Amino acid sequence: MILAAGRGERLRPLTDTTPKPLLHAGGKALIVWHLQRLAAAGWREIVINHAHLGEQIEAALGDGSAFGLNIAYSREPAGALETAGGIAAALPMLGEQPFLVVNSDIWCDWDFARAHLAAQALDRHAHLLLVDNPPHHPAGDFCLAGETLLSAADTLSEALTYAGIGVFWPDFFASIPAGTVMKLRPLLDEGIARRIISGERHHGRWVDVGTPERLAALDMELAGTHASPTLL
Repeated sequence: MILAAGRGERLRPLTDTTPKPLLHAGGKALIVWHLQRLAAAGWREIVINHAHLGEQIEAALGDGSAFGLNIAYSREPAGALETAGGIAAALPMLGEQPFLVVNSDIWCDWDFARAHLAAQALDRHAHLLLVDNPPHHPAGDFCLAGETLLSAADTLSEALTYAGIGVFWPDFFASIPAGTVMKLRPLLDEGIARRIISGERHHGRWVDVGTPERLAALDMELAGTHASPTLL
């Protein structure tokens, strides 16, 4: 599942007329980088949620056949349902097995095929990818004790940032009624307390494309030019 329902307030005015997953970096829409890498890693069934300007996302990506994928869309009301609420609403489309969730507004070179390894765990209900803290988020989110996820406030270990990539089991969201607006963090905190969440640290490239400045920097890095970011 690719999370694409956010308004992209910090990316305004770019997102006033274009949904943030369709903003370009390195000559491609952000979400296209994900789709191509998912297809290369063996994925075929993709669910994309959307709300703000969602019709543009459907028009641009279609049924996914251009990428060798089958894309289904989980349409949310204006304002969207937040991360946990959006995933819960899409559960009927996601099946009964663990599934990969990717934020659309990041760029990351993590090998999506590794999600299959995480999904084989028998004693976990979520597995998060963590990265070194970026300058705009120096305090981090979580820590790792081996592969067990801990709250950054509960340990003196090095804090890391959630990368916006995770593997989740359907029952992790089973308590959320469809249509509920809910963030992901409360569920993660509960899972941490129950010791049912694992994690791994990614040492490769990761960018949270949250502002026009970071989008422009990523565009130059990927394209090797000094051109401004373009839109579809």
